[in-house]
Amino acid sequence: MPAACDSVLEDIEDIVSAEDLKPHDRQFVRKNVFPKVRKRNSQKNTQTDDDPPSDSIIPGAQKIWIRTWGCSHNNSDGEYMAGQLAAYGYKITDNSAEADLWLLNSCTVKNPAEDHFRNSIKKAQEGKKKVVLAGCVPQAQPRQDYLKGLSIIGVQQIDRVVEVVEETIKGHSVRLLGQKKDNGKRLGGARLDLPKIRKNPLIEIISINTGCLNACTYCKTKHARGDLASYPIEELVDRAKQSFQEGVCEIWLTSEDTGAYGRDIGTDLPTLLWKLVEAIPEGAMLRLGMTNPPYILEHLEEMAKILNHPRVYAFLHIPVQSASDSVLMDMKREYCVADFKQVVDFLKEKVPGITIATDIICGFPGETDEDFQETMKLVEQYRFPSLFINQFYPRPGTPAAKMHQVPAAVKKQRTKDLSQLFHSYNPYDHKVGERQRVLVTEESFDSNYYVAHNPFYEQVLVPKDPLLMGKMVEVNIYEAGKHFMKGQPVSDARVYTASITRPLAKGEVSGLTEEFRHAAQNGTNWKAHPSAEIPIKTQPRSWMALQLPWQQEGGGVKILSVSLALLAVLVMFYYRGMKTEL
Repeated sequence: MPAACDSVLEDIEDIVSAEDLKPHDRQFVRKNVFPKVRKRNSQKNTQTDDDPPSDSIIPGAQKIWIRTWGCSHNNSDGEYMAGQLAAYGYKITDNSAEADLWLLNSCTVKNPAEDHFRNSIKKAQEGKKKVVLAGCVPQAQPRQDYLKGLSIIGVQQIDRVVEVVEETIKGHSVRLLGQKKDNGKRLGGARLDLPKIRKNPLIEIISINTGCLNACTYCKTKHARGDLASYPIEELVDRAKQSFQEGVCEIWLTSEDTGAYGRDIGTDLPTLLWKLVEAIPEGAMLRLGMTNPPYILEHLEEMAKILNHPRVYAFLHIPVQSASDSVLMDMKREYCVADFKQVVDFLKEKVPGITIATDIICGFPGETDEDFQETMKLVEQYRFPSLFINQFYPRPGTPAAKMHQVPAAVKKQRTKDLSQLFHSYNPYDHKVGERQRVLVTEESFDSNYYVAHNPFYEQVLVPKDPLLMGKMVEVNIYEAGKHFMKGQPVSDARVYTASITRPLAKGEVSGLTEEFRHAAQNGTNWKAHPSAEIPIKTQPRSWMALQLPWQQEGGGVKILSVSLALLAVLVMFYYRGMKTEL
């Protein structure tokens, strides 16, 4: 049977047969066609002009529930995403049941945190909720089975959360996982002056850098946050000043390793801290985040001076993880126990009363009973007032997951033994009767007290007097527990008000610059640019990654080039076929 294309067509009209209708016949037939009127049920089809059709979707009108797990860096990311969504009209709700979309901001440090994250996804899907995923879990392993078909916003793409949410509400699956770069150099992340909703209007969390310089064998966060990338000092100082202008009285500096700050941009942590100290008003305080021993060793003298400053908490979080050098070597921690002790001993001598917090992993692969006993001796020696005890969990894709594991029962017992040692001493008993200056910033979990911190960032519970919130007051310590003290305000003492202005209301959006307000009112997206100080207008309320090639800048030239290339390929195959026939 001859193929349909065997005969050669001289003209396009050759495909029209004699039996086909001519153009004027078609026009005559159209004139004799009468539309049939369909009867409608007036009651069923009555619809007010104000109501949109039932199948229409108007982005920006939905309710969004945000859940964040993990570190203060992750919490800051969650605050930024909430602020941008609220600025564009979405309602951020604390009620997950009434939300149209769940934004789940994950942590990948330990298995239990990821299990909670996975269970929340399942619960959202069972409740027919739209889902957008964020944080370190999907960034590190976006191809996991339980993430298939779901929208993901990467840790460095949080400034595009509005676009991802909009497209997800429309039924699309969107994934933005790229890194932000300027002339090929990796940046710290999204802009710091984006809108945010602070969980606590009195506390501003500032991420000074992302990623780290280490390659710890147990760490999954490195897969998500990557190598070190620091924000410029000027941007960090500007963010701090803006926060104080919005009523903030306490700033937390955070990152995966604050001690490594600036090594990628030719500066260092002490230089940043001295600049920030200049911007802190009287009555406000600065808290420094976690730093690993190797990067603080070379700055000990300067760090001691900074931690003695009256507006900086004499507090430092230095994870030791283990007191065994062989275990530290297997972890690739790049320091030995002697280095850790040198840092702690020096700071305790130069900064009297300083609080040193640390982390310990129990049951790391290869840890022997002797190794663990060295860790017990270290805790007994320093009696850390704040100790984070973690049972080892092998994280998929890490070198430690492939090592010979310590039996589960042994890990559990070591964790229990260390916990018992930690709870065997009370670090604050000797402080009963002292008169301390404290900054009141939040409410206790049981809602019976306000929570304040003294200059050493030790927790002090004070009476729930609304006049105390956001103030620095003096108290007499009358009781001490394992994790707290209780204080009674001194009636004749001076009260400091740190705030330059009234703090924002809970849930109020901060950082709404005139440029952002203008962008929101005109329905344009706020597109981050490495050096821009103003928003760049993008396509109105649409996800730019969905643009077709001819919609993009220079797209016409690209399409023409591709078309010519395809035509050349077709011609080549045609002539090859002719040669074969000959």
